[in-house]
Amino acid sequence: ILVATPIGNLGDISPRAIAALQEADLIAAEDTRHSGSLLAHLGIKKPLTSYYKHNEKAKEEPLLAALAEGKTVALVSDAGTPVISDPGFAIAAAAAEAGFVVDAIPGPCALIQALVLSGLPAEKFAFEGFLPRGKEGLNYLQHIAGEGRTLIFYEAPHRLRQSLSYL
Repeated sequence: ILVATPIGNLGDISPRAIAALQEADLIAAEDTRHSGSLLAHLGIKKPLTSYYKHNEKAKEEPLLAALAEGKTVALVSDAGTPVISDPGFAIAAAAAEAGFVVDAIPGPCALIQALVLSGLPAEKFAFEGFLPRGKEGLNYLQHIAGEGRTLIFYEAPHRLRQSLSYL
C-alpha cells in the first residue's frame, strides 16, 4: 500500500492513511527516522525498514518475500505521495508484476499544492520532476520553452540558484 503522508502539518494525514499504517505488518520508509517520528506521533508501533533511492533493488526481494508470506507492506516517503519524485515506483511495479495487489491511499502531494496556490492555469499542466543537473538542465529547459501548459518542477535547495538562473 502506497501511503501519502503529511507535508509539514501532521493534521493532514487522513484516517485511511492512519488505518493503513496501523494494519500494516511492515512499513517501508524513505527515512526511518523521519517516518518513525510520524508513527510515534500517531501511536503506531510497527517494524520499519528503509526503502530509498539507493537501496530499492536490494530491498525488492525482502519486500516481495514479505508479501508472499501474506504480510501487508505499507510504503511511505518522507512527505507527500510515494512514487511522485520519491521512492516507490520500482517496488510497486515489481509487486504488481509478481501478481500482488498494489493500492494507494491518497493524500498530500507537493506538486498539486504548488499548482493550486500558484495562481497559474491548472486545467492543463505537466509535472517535470527534478531538472537534470548542470547544463543538461539548461538544455532541457530550452527544449520545452514553447510548452503551453503550466510546468511544475521540483528542485533541491542547494541547486535552486542555478536552476533559477537557467529559467
